[in-house]
Amino acid sequence: MARRWLPPGLLLAALVGAWEGWVVLRHTPAYVLPSPGRVAGAFADAAPLLPAHVAATASEAVAGLVIGAVAGAAIAVAVASVPLVRRVLEPLLVASQTVPMIVLAPLLVLWFGIGTTPKVVVVALITFFPVAVSTAAGLAGADPELLDLVRSMGAGPAATLRTVRFPAAVPAFFSGLRIAAAYAVAGAVVGELVAAEHGLGVFINRSRSSFRVDRIFVAVVIVAALSALLFALVGLAGRLAAPWHHANRPAEEAP
Repeated sequence: MARRWLPPGLLLAALVGAWEGWVVLRHTPAYVLPSPGRVAGAFADAAPLLPAHVAATASEAVAGLVIGAVAGAAIAVAVASVPLVRRVLEPLLVASQTVPMIVLAPLLVLWFGIGTTPKVVVVALITFFPVAVSTAAGLAGADPELLDLVRSMGAGPAATLRTVRFPAAVPAFFSGLRIAAAYAVAGAVVGELVAAEHGLGVFINRSRSSFRVDRIFVAVVIVAALSALLFALVGLAGRLAAPWHHANRPAEEAP
């Protein structure tokens, strides 16, 4: 544990120290770059306001992650199973990633209103692509010898998919889901920045309007912490869902 967490902990402490030193030595105004101590004070000051905003953003991120994961896995099965579907959908999937979410978010708010739905859709769209691509690769990369074995025993396409391809794709599915989890909270915040009633994006907008840059930093730290927590939880779920994939890996390489 010390070998794994001490180096990044020391680096983080050094960066915070450099930040504090820069603000003190350069006499940087708080409305431009607040010191870490001022950010900590802003966190304590805003603590009563944060739980509702954090709960809203976290619920949107989790809901979008689940919906995007289910949709991505379903498309991956279709792409891996039917060559025509792969030829039709692959270019569209790639093209869909060229449109920034900050451009789509206002349209989603226009179509679905300022409630939870557009934020969930933003996160689901962010989740969909990495899950679909990773899962499709996992399904296509199943052991050919195992496939030949089950086919020789009379297994049809459905049985082959269930007994060989699905287990082979579980680690790839969670790899894609971990990538998506790292961006899910930020995606929810992007949607909230456009229009929302609650959430960390609303907190950021209000802090920006009142020139409370220290509170914006508070929101940034919370977004980073939520993203790291969601990333770790997805990694843990992946270990539980595919223990055979991690059984022979060294401890320091395990996610």
